[in-house]
Amino acid sequence: MNVRTNLLDFDRDGLRAFFAGLGEKPYRADQVMKWIYHRLESDFGAMTDLGKSLREKLPEVAVIAPPRPLLDKASSDGTRKWLLGMDAGNAVETVYIPEPTRGTLCVSSQIGCGLNCRFCSTGTQGFNRNLATSEIIGQVWHAAKQLGNVTHRQRRITNVVMMGMGEPLLNFDNVVRAMSLMRDDLGFGLASKRVTLSTAGVVPMIDKLGEVADVSLAVSLHAPNDELRTQLVPLNKRWGIDELLDACARYAAHKPRSTITFEYTLMKGVNDTPVLAKQLVKRMRRLPGKVNLIPFNPFPGTQYERSDETAIRAFQTILLDAGVQTMVRRTRGEDIDAACGQLKGKVADRTRRHAEFQRRVEAAAQPEVQAHAA
Repeated sequence: MNVRTNLLDFDRDGLRAFFAGLGEKPYRADQVMKWIYHRLESDFGAMTDLGKSLREKLPEVAVIAPPRPLLDKASSDGTRKWLLGMDAGNAVETVYIPEPTRGTLCVSSQIGCGLNCRFCSTGTQGFNRNLATSEIIGQVWHAAKQLGNVTHRQRRITNVVMMGMGEPLLNFDNVVRAMSLMRDDLGFGLASKRVTLSTAGVVPMIDKLGEVADVSLAVSLHAPNDELRTQLVPLNKRWGIDELLDACARYAAHKPRSTITFEYTLMKGVNDTPVLAKQLVKRMRRLPGKVNLIPFNPFPGTQYERSDETAIRAFQTILLDAGVQTMVRRTRGEDIDAACGQLKGKVADRTRRHAEFQRRVEAAAQPEVQAHAA
């Protein structure tokens, strides 16, 4: 049986190499990229500027196959969530958040997540596997198709954030390739500042990202001291806040025109006190960045509660008065479980979570070890 190649797995260079292997000129790859990402076309027969013989040959060796939709839910506030099927009964969730001046798509990078952050619904399901490039960029392709984002002049998706299910830096190569397609003029053509990667703090990979990609960085901080952050974000045991902020400073040095966003989910009586706000102020003096305060979004079985509005505003005021740029993220899509920290999808084989997570963290640490040895 012939295994056909999914062209969504290729960035521009990869697609040109694929067409070269077919004996075709590089410009044929560029033509096909425009059909895929500008016109959202998946039928080779409809690509009328390709020669007839190529149109007939391509279906034999290739497909354009985004993830298959299982569910499409719309919120009362306009937020839209898709459940997209993968293999073996797995699925991920992708969320579109429309606003008056932009439309943001929240994209997943893994099936489940091995980080086990205490306040995140995704982590309760465990980890199954990384998504392929086609499964990452395919989420954007599917959403764009559903939203009618066919041409650059009718752009509905203006921003993409790698803030869905999973830790993007533990699926580094596939995520970087997908983000390249988001930014490529022959792809979705988004400006670098409009593509954001959010990480819980895989320090060596933040450094690597700064070397190979030009995107915005968001860091899931959630606490201003190591003791509390380790309780909330177990990854902090491996790379503490000082190491994390040092990596952020190095990233900012690579990208002098960008601002790093620090995500801080506010939970009642846990991390929302004035004392902790003042500790956060001291942390933020180290580098250029802004703080995004996120009211906790509850999910079944959680022990945490959302901070009161007065506590949220008091926390923000302390930061603002100290000169720290701070915003409170308005909760969107809560009625369809599409708010930050609520994404679940379907994740099989939970027993693999701990061992696989440990393997990936240790693999991520290898460049750091080698750098020290050198």
